[in-house]
Amino acid sequence: MEAILTECVRNSLEHLLYRNAIFMCERLCAEFPSEKNLQLLASCYLRNNQAHCAYYILKGKQAAPCRYLFALSCFQMDLLNEAEAALSSTDVPNGAAGHYLLGLVYRYTDRRQRAINHFNQALSLDPLLWAAYEELCILGAAEEASSVFDKGASLCIQKQYLNHGSGTQSLQTPNEDHDGASSRTLGSEDISPRKLKQMHGNNLRDISGNYHGTTNQPVTGVPIGLPFYSTPSPVTTQAQLSGVAPPPLCRNVQPNGPNLRTYGADSTPRATVNSNIAGPRRKFVDEGKLRKVSERLFSDSGQRRSTRLAGGPKSSSVTTRSLTIRKGQSWASDATYEGARHDMDDESRLNATTSSSSPHGDNRAGPEGDARSSVAAVPCNSKVIDGASDILALLRLLGEGFRLSCLCRCQDALDTYTKLPPKHYNTGWVLSQVGKAYFELVDYLEADHAFTRARHFTPYSVEGMDIYSTVLYHLKEDMKLSYLAQELIYTDRLAPQTWCAMGNCYGLQKDHETALKNFQRAVQLNSRFAYAHTLCGHEYVALEDFENGIKSYQSALRIDPRHYNAWYGLGMIYLRQEKFQFSEHNFRVAFQINPFSSVIMSYLGTALHELRRNSEALEMMDRAILADRKNPFPLYQKANILASMENLDGALAVLEELKESAPRESSIYALMGRIYKRKNMHGKAMLHFGQALDLKPSATDVASIKAAIEKLHVPDELDDEEC
Repeated sequence: MEAILTECVRNSLEHLLYRNAIFMCERLCAEFPSEKNLQLLASCYLRNNQAHCAYYILKGKQAAPCRYLFALSCFQMDLLNEAEAALSSTDVPNGAAGHYLLGLVYRYTDRRQRAINHFNQALSLDPLLWAAYEELCILGAAEEASSVFDKGASLCIQKQYLNHGSGTQSLQTPNEDHDGASSRTLGSEDISPRKLKQMHGNNLRDISGNYHGTTNQPVTGVPIGLPFYSTPSPVTTQAQLSGVAPPPLCRNVQPNGPNLRTYGADSTPRATVNSNIAGPRRKFVDEGKLRKVSERLFSDSGQRRSTRLAGGPKSSSVTTRSLTIRKGQSWASDATYEGARHDMDDESRLNATTSSSSPHGDNRAGPEGDARSSVAAVPCNSKVIDGASDILALLRLLGEGFRLSCLCRCQDALDTYTKLPPKHYNTGWVLSQVGKAYFELVDYLEADHAFTRARHFTPYSVEGMDIYSTVLYHLKEDMKLSYLAQELIYTDRLAPQTWCAMGNCYGLQKDHETALKNFQRAVQLNSRFAYAHTLCGHEYVALEDFENGIKSYQSALRIDPRHYNAWYGLGMIYLRQEKFQFSEHNFRVAFQINPFSSVIMSYLGTALHELRRNSEALEMMDRAILADRKNPFPLYQKANILASMENLDGALAVLEELKESAPRESSIYALMGRIYKRKNMHGKAMLHFGQALDLKPSATDVASIKAAIEKLHVPDELDDEEC
């Protein structure tokens, strides 16, 4: 009876019939209340997105698989202290996956060094646990990919695969294998790295909340199917390896639909949790409008998104926007199809090689059987070695590109990605990373092109769509942005990226209150999505609610201390509040994280100027100009600083240069008029004031310019106007 019920539960899980699996497993536990069966019931609840049920079932259980699943339940319920206690009470369960989960717990409890140690430990146990390397990149602690995915990693993979292959002959029937495997953990000696990657690398990678949108993804706790390397028939192998059909384009009917693949007969726990890692970490820098500067030069409308003053190729005005990107990481669904295909290839190759050393061949007496076994061992070893080398060569390119992107070395990252084979370059994850890199470089047209291709290859994925929506915001493509938001709602309304796109759509229409509600919805769906908190902060600033804006930025920094856009947002608030020391501190931290941003340098220089540290301010403005010659803001600010230092000729020279790149900016002519007034050249001053008015500035700037004209003949010492 127990075997029949167990098989029924496993078949139900294989066919994604979770309600039936839960019902039958409850009958199983009522009849045979063993810890192994309770673990199976907990895994059913985790798959059905009911972490609280698994929590109560597994609470107090001491078996390693039970502790691992209990920790997953706690992680989903945000009970990080209990998750830590379950994972670290004795030895860390489930090998590499356990260390990865414990690293996430340490990361979200602000213990960076411990998190780094456990992510490194996870990689040492399983070099193919890509999610651990992603986390190290996000923390800014990753070594070069060439030193991580090296010969040592290849030897580790070969050892694990070959050891597992030699142990295949001792495998029993599926039920016996299930019983024997239920009490062991996924250590490096117990299971192959490929299986560990499938069970934990592909699934557990979505635990981390900083990157991705869909929350509370189901957790697999019980493997399903035949034993690995048991050399079944080709038809059976294909069916077992394919697991389940690809997820549908629309996942709205069943919230957080599964993205699982099920394998083998052994009941070792494995899991996928809320796929909210992401990447990316998209970060966002916001530029506000400074006092006495034309709104056409420093526009409030772009307050969270652009890295340059120019709002984009379609805007003739020079606007201050914000620098965005959330570096991060890949979304699990981007790799689902590609990974399944490669896994099937690997499985079929290994099955083919192990078939020659099956029990029938090994049990044959005489030199003929021995000779066949020795001959078969050579191609088997050779295929494993070649396969490991190919995989690691690919991971070296992907890993190095992602590491450089996290360090804000975006051009180097793009150069690395171009070295990928076309079949890997033209995948959703890679193209999303390429789009993010171009976005960081303020090349919105190229970013749009990359994200469009990503949508073409993976229309079911929401990876990077928050950044893509911001690209369209900068390009003022309101129709495309609206269409993208509607597509994402249809595809996955439970992903925070979807609601970030909706918020950007309303933000482009200047409906800040509705935009804020959409961003808050994204936070509700995934409280560990740092970019959503940052966007909330930008909307609060647009609504002049600085107190809540500061709280939102601080929430983003609690999730990701390297989210430099939140540091930038805090700096902008303090700059507007004239708290210049606080502003300088926050801009300085943002600059240390991203030393390549012209916008951050410009505003850091502005804060230094307000603190009367003009020499440092000028040096920073020069660096900003060199970093991005297309950004007119540092040139304008440099002219302001020179004018305040009474270097009027130098300021006029800078403004003349700026006129060439931004000939229709009223703020430039207004500043030149004030400088000519100070030089007592009233005719030229009046000429430039008139040109500024002809360019139709905002009402505020019109009032300022007219006031300057009225005081044209008033001596400077009696004029309260500051240049």
